Amino acid sequence: MGSRMKTLRRIFPVASLLLGFLVGLQGVFAAEVRRSPEWDKLVEAAKKEGKIVIAIPPSNELRKEMETALKQRFGIEAELVPAPGPKNAARIAAEKQAGVSYFDAIICGTGTAEGLAHDGSLEALESLWILPEVKDPKQWFGGHIWEDNVSTNKFLYSFLADVATQNAWFNATLAKAEEFKSFDDFLNPKWKGKLGFNDPRIPSSGQGIWSFMWEVKGEEFLRKLVGQDLFVSRDLRQLADAVAKGKLAVAFGLGRAPVDPFVDAGLPLKPVPPPKEGLPASNGFGVLGVIKNPPHPNAAKVFVNWFLSKDGQEWYSKILENGTRRLDVDTRWLKKVGISAAKDSISIEEYHRVRNHLEDKYTKVRMPSGKFAETILK
Repeated sequence: MGSRMKTLRRIFPVASLLLGFLVGLQGVFAAEVRRSPEWDKLVEAAKKEGKIVIAIPPSNELRKEMETALKQRFGIEAELVPAPGPKNAARIAAEKQAGVSYFDAIICGTGTAEGLAHDGSLEALESLWILPEVKDPKQWFGGHIWEDNVSTNKFLYSFLADVATQNAWFNATLAKAEEFKSFDDFLNPKWKGKLGFNDPRIPSSGQGIWSFMWEVKGEEFLRKLVGQDLFVSRDLRQLADAVAKGKLAVAFGLGRAPVDPFVDAGLPLKPVPPPKEGLPASNGFGVLGVIKNPPHPNAAKVFVNWFLSKDGQEWYSKILENGTRRLDVDTRWLKKVGISAAKDSISIEEYHRVRNHLEDKYTKVRMPSGKFAETILK
């Protein structure tokens, strides 16, 4: 009996190791089965093209990290052009008119996207999808949501959805968070000459918050706000610098990218808390499009599929601290930095009620509010 027990003790560890090996091998085999020959062929073709050119939001961190990500994952050199959306869009439009094809894709916000959607500048994005996890609408909060939802062209995919976004920042040496409980608090005479705004006359994050104020507070409120000697600029770094150095107490229309260098340097920049009137659901820099006849078509297709996959969306959400709509990506950690992903906070019905992006809201709210801004900002 004792000899038999010794034999079993010797056999069990070996059997356990063998079982573990077989399970691991099964996992590897399953992964190999899941790989698509079409995908492998596409990646090889992209490597041969060797390059992709993408217009991206004005974030040097995003540029550096994306260059590394595409090189390591696919062997593709990425030329990335970080600039405000309207600037990138204007360049794409000018090159199109001159018959030049330079950019492959663009990541931007609603205002910029709408300018590109109807002039023949973009490919039908859905035709580029290969990966099942990208194609499947069940992987996304609200299913597939298109920026161009009125014309139903399906050129521009809206992949982000946040609520309570950090859209305004204040200097903590000049103000306290509890001083800003309502939009009306910014009309306090003590803030005269101390308020800045990302220019709402052009597609921008400034136009996003301006249009929300226009919708919920009305034009008279905005007239009074402008009467506070509002400092308006299209230079996001200039606005962030002015708040960081105390030239302004508050600036509206600033996302994280422009303020991060100042926050990292220890300067007293803090996000303005959500007012009692609430904030719109935003897609931030969360719209993806591919330029018509891209010069590197295989690399563009690889990028689109990776970027909208779980891996790509998880990566982008962490870099820009935004909430992807992908349901298989954890975004609950964003609450630690003052952001709530829509999928973690509200129903899809409520999201569609409070959003101020996508083509329908752009034409009915953002455009008229921008026209109003033109009449009162000189």
